[in-house]
Amino acid sequence: MGATVIVGTQWGDEGKGKFTDLLARDMTQVVRFQGGHNAGHTIVVEGESFALQLVPSGILYPHITPVIGNGVVVDPGVLLAEVAMLQSKGVDTSTLRVSGNAHLIFPYHQSLDALHERHLGKNKLGTTKRGIGPAYADKSMRTGLRVQDVLDEKIFRAKLEVVLHQLNPVMNRVYNKLGFEIDEIVERVMTEYRPALEPMVTDAISLVHGALEGGEDILLEGAQATFLDLDHGTYPYVTSSNPTAGGACVGSGVGPRYIDRVVGVAKAYITRVGAGPFPTELFDDIGDHIVDVGHEYGTNTGRRRRPGWFDCVMMRYARRVNSLSELGITKLDVLDQLDSIKVCVGYEHDGERIDDFPYHQTVLHNVTPIYEELPGWRTDLTGITDRSELPAAAADYLTFIEEHCGMPVRLVGVGPGREQVLDFAA
Repeated sequence: MGATVIVGTQWGDEGKGKFTDLLARDMTQVVRFQGGHNAGHTIVVEGESFALQLVPSGILYPHITPVIGNGVVVDPGVLLAEVAMLQSKGVDTSTLRVSGNAHLIFPYHQSLDALHERHLGKNKLGTTKRGIGPAYADKSMRTGLRVQDVLDEKIFRAKLEVVLHQLNPVMNRVYNKLGFEIDEIVERVMTEYRPALEPMVTDAISLVHGALEGGEDILLEGAQATFLDLDHGTYPYVTSSNPTAGGACVGSGVGPRYIDRVVGVAKAYITRVGAGPFPTELFDDIGDHIVDVGHEYGTNTGRRRRPGWFDCVMMRYARRVNSLSELGITKLDVLDQLDSIKVCVGYEHDGERIDDFPYHQTVLHNVTPIYEELPGWRTDLTGITDRSELPAAAADYLTFIEEHCGMPVRLVGVGPGREQVLDFAA
């Protein structure tokens, strides 16, 4: 008995929510360990879509205790709106728990996020402007406000005074903007947010370890993905936290000895939102086809995602930094209509082949992908329920990924529905 970690292995939007929902069936807790409401998970249950931003995917199971861990940054207004949405659809949210050590996002974080992005001009990072980065910056500067602070108005006000004493002059003199009123923020938090949040706030460490020490299985759920990791991603075009498996330990308070399985999730192709290098990016009709068939637009922002071919170089890197035990592939059905499919197996730079992901950004920005081309299957996969029903070309594609990435493919998504998943290892 122990903890399973599920992480994205590309640039996010891999469909982690679908597999998290599937794996949660055998768990008692699902713990979100990092990120904020800049990441969305969409789960389709009996034809109804649930777009989740902060609430862990396990909320849709009555036997699950969903936990928002200490590594998450929480916009209280967004959280409560999401809870209300779930309740309106008949979902019981009474089991939802939030770590008292999770940090909070306020309107001044969102203002700073937008101002920073605007002032970067052509060098902008493509953030969602949700205040995630500034909230994590406050956390690192030790001026952040945590969920537990909401429970004590005196402490909350005192900490907020320190923040606004530093922030408001910057807003006035640097950005020529009005500052923020402390009374307005305190009033809203104490009258609107505190009554709803208080029943959710918990000692997440005791809660999670109580389950582990009782022999239960738990799932640690990340947002974003490996190549958006603050340390291991394509910096500076990254998020402000650690979505890799190591971040699961820090963001949940679960030590590595409890982790016995690390599941990586990838699309059968690859997408990226915002700026940054993308060696296998497609700018042709095939790329447009993938976007259209895969509905590749952001869950939260609606932005068109940049499409590309599957990249084994990236996946081998993701396998290493996450210690992946297996891989789950989503959206295989999006490739159904293609006559042939390319897979990147290496890079070329200055006449030399590169098989490892380049550590230097200058090299990464100038590599040329080395492709192998595989036949398409030209078959609708969405009704398939067993590996034996896969067309030979589709099975060969998955086997090719296994061989070139150095790990087994286990779960395979062949449609958006909860039940449209195959066990490729069966």
